[in-house]
Amino acid sequence: MEPALQTMINNMPEKTGKSLEQWKVILKEKSFAKHGEALNFLKKEFGVSHGFANTIVKLSQDAQEHPEDLLSAQYKGKESLLPIYKALVSMMTKFGEEVKVSPKKTSVSIIRKRQFALIKPSTKTRIDLGLKFNDKEIGDRLQNSGPFGTMCTHRVQLSDLNEVDEELKSWLVQAYQEAG
Repeated sequence: MEPALQTMINNMPEKTGKSLEQWKVILKEKSFAKHGEALNFLKKEFGVSHGFANTIVKLSQDAQEHPEDLLSAQYKGKESLLPIYKALVSMMTKFGEEVKVSPKKTSVSIIRKRQFALIKPSTKTRIDLGLKFNDKEIGDRLQNSGPFGTMCTHRVQLSDLNEVDEELKSWLVQAYQEAG
């Protein structure tokens, strides 16, 4: 967790009158459909500042989305890609105990001290694997970042489990090392 966010969470009881966990319970009872509704509720009903209200709502929403549910949604209709996903995660989690697998709505971030890889089922037949390097040449297989923009510097398109090979592993190891 980012130090600034952790500081905000630590200061929450003093600044808002409740801990993050207490706020999560309140928001869960109300079960707002939209971020803005929950934000306005906290600001109007409790006088919570915009910054704290936004943080509370965001962290409450993240807590409600279980990693398994996020993965299920990502791979719905793309189940044939799951073996590739599992092979990638299995490979990268063996790099070290500090590797964190963080599912989001449309992708999975792989983090050391910073994100070094991003797994996204882009089509029904292809996973785009984003990698972040400090300085690496683009080649035939190791392409520019494409749709990942600045989140990654490079991308590898994978449509077959056999493409999770030693060459790919060497790139993943390098990205992991550079993220440390």
